[in-house]
Amino acid sequence: MFHSISGAITGRGPNTLYVTTGGVEWELEVSGFTLRELAHEQEARVFTHLYHREDQMRLYGFVSAEERRVFLELTRVSGIGPRAAVKILSASSPERLIKLLETEDVDGLVLLPGIGQKSAQKIILTLRGRLVTQADGAIGAHGELVEGLVDMGFDRGAAAKVVGELTLAVNAEQPDLTGPEAEQEIFRRAIVRLSEE
Repeated sequence: MFHSISGAITGRGPNTLYVTTGGVEWELEVSGFTLRELAHEQEARVFTHLYHREDQMRLYGFVSAEERRVFLELTRVSGIGPRAAVKILSASSPERLIKLLETEDVDGLVLLPGIGQKSAQKIILTLRGRLVTQADGAIGAHGELVEGLVDMGFDRGAAAKVVGELTLAVNAEQPDLTGPEAEQEIFRRAIVRLSEE
């Protein structure tokens, strides 16, 4: 499935980004946050999610894997579809939204478009403990390792914790490994560790 698209930015519109790669121009639905982050970029790598239903197919784009992760978690909440999730992310950075959820800040959440008091409480109940900040886990430098483990069916929180621990261990035990070699070793060990739990 599509993971990301890299190419020249050939157009922008309200919540739309056009990226051309290999002679094909892709139309991506994006948040205002992504548009602001890529406002002055001529080329970019845009992370993607293909939303497919019987009557429609849309390709959503994100400036980072972290924004895509938050988007997907939001769509897990009953009553929040992809377009509502994009609206929410248009008014808040992923980091700020995670902070609001972690602190269970209902008042802060209701200031975002499309979120009322009940919706805010529902979002907090559904996503409590599911979103891990960079400080608490491995989202960041090794975020793609965590995403790979989640795609294999492992719990996100557990995967982030294990990747964080193994990053420190591998760096200490094998400091001569290159970045890709270290990531492969961390990934291999993480699969073993998570399979035993």
